[in-house]
Amino acid sequence: PISNIKYKISKSSNVRITVFDVNGKEVAVLVNEKHTPGEYLVTFDGSTLNSGVYFYKMITDGFTETKRMILIK
Repeated sequence: PISNIKYKISKSSNVRITVFDVNGKEVAVLVNEKHTPGEYLVTFDGSTLNSGVYFYKMITDGFTETKRMILIK
């Protein structure tokens, strides 16, 4: 139930990465801070969550992306 999420920032920016369930309920905030340019890795521990489909959303200054992940225990 542990996943690593790797991401790259090309310019200094506030970064927020959150995890949502299929109903849109926020279940975790993985990152919520300012980053300098570079590559980063954040670990998501879903051991307290039920198996199923979840979404993680990354928001930076001028960029937003949502991706799907499947949690299997």
